[in-house]
Amino acid sequence: MTTPDRTTYVLVDGENIDATLGTAILGARPTPDQRPRWERLLGFAQRRWDQPVKGLFFLNASSGSLPMSFVQALLAIGFQPIPLAGESHEKVVDIGIQRTLEAILDRPGDVLLASHDGDFAPGIEALLGDPERRVGVLGFREFVSTSLTSLGSRGLQVIDLEHEVQAFNVELPRVRIIPLAEFDPAAYL
Repeated sequence: MTTPDRTTYVLVDGENIDATLGTAILGARPTPDQRPRWERLLGFAQRRWDQPVKGLFFLNASSGSLPMSFVQALLAIGFQPIPLAGESHEKVVDIGIQRTLEAILDRPGDVLLASHDGDFAPGIEALLGDPERRVGVLGFREFVSTSLTSLGSRGLQVIDLEHEVQAFNVELPRVRIIPLAEFDPAAYL
């Protein structure tokens, strides 16, 4: 049932998702067809909790330039790009997301965070303190920090980008734990 005064905030740590995809899964820079289809993430979020979605995509703009074609694509699919700049020692995307998680504490709404980074655990845990708030982490389950997954007992939903969101056009070469109910031996023969 749609709740008009609630929003699902979708916060994307693009650097983290891209680095995990490239380094840990593919072992190389992702090709365009191996990258997430970010519009699917917004659609998934809207269907998940049946309420309006506000997508915020955090970018590191400390170099002084922006990938304008990517920024334009994000705008076209409904994300608000958040290009942040700071000193070389600052993790600007992490700081921006942490501040946003804190700001959401004062608002009604639910949160989906696309990241594997355990640095966000305190902010996520604070959000889980509101029994009316739904909170989820989107990523590749096997790479989500245990600091985050341990919050499952507090109600945190861990959602797989590839298998639950279906954010990819290609099957990724992942070795993941397969629930026995989903195991199809024919896929391995």
